[in-house]
Amino acid sequence: MAAAVGGGVAGLLEGLLPSGTEVCELFADPDDITSTLFPEEAELVAGAVDKRRREFAAVRLCARTALARLGVAPAPILPGERGAPGWPDGIVGSMTHCDGYRGAVVARSSAVVSIGVDAEPHGPLPEGVEESVMLPEERATLARLAARRPDISWDRLMFSAKESVYKAWFPLTGRWLDFSECVIDFDADRGTLTGTLLVPGPVVEGARIERFSGRWGVRGADQGAGRGHVATVVAVMPR
Repeated sequence: MAAAVGGGVAGLLEGLLPSGTEVCELFADPDDITSTLFPEEAELVAGAVDKRRREFAAVRLCARTALARLGVAPAPILPGERGAPGWPDGIVGSMTHCDGYRGAVVARSSAVVSIGVDAEPHGPLPEGVEESVMLPEERATLARLAARRPDISWDRLMFSAKESVYKAWFPLTGRWLDFSECVIDFDADRGTLTGTLLVPGPVVEGARIERFSGRWGVRGADQGAGRGHVATVVAVMPR
């Protein structure tokens, strides 16, 4: 059985998460992973291919493991509007999966207002994706960063950051956020990122959010682009 990473054990999200969160990560699926699904969950993916059913089950195993660390009893985690996971009352969280990785982060809503997490393979984006999801100023940022740190797939990190911003945005707004409605920038030295909104942001605790802040990391960067994974975390914290 694959080991669940969390509770102080180093993983892809190590050092990226705000205080008050619990995390669980998997880098390989247990053989019997689909047996961990609740009947309501299993029904949703009954007609899916095996790969889809396994990743669906594995990321929910991560979520329930993280929730248990908050003292939350196991329950189905069903997708709601636009596929966003339905968390128990008083809980916020985010799930992500890609080849070779599944992860979930949860927190009590008193500790974290909203959180978005995304993991991607550490390698260049497929041809044509960069042009469809990035603004001209972001492509200029990529060129600058790539000249400085060619060992990192900055285009993949940019895509991941946009995904994390959306995952933090949606629970606060219930609305779609287009790739063109947020500009991402990175601090290569501090491992931080900023997503500046080009549309009116949500109002949280009486203040309008104009930008989302977070952190990024790469697992396997010492082996060069195309190895390991990249991850981004975006969190909205209480004032």
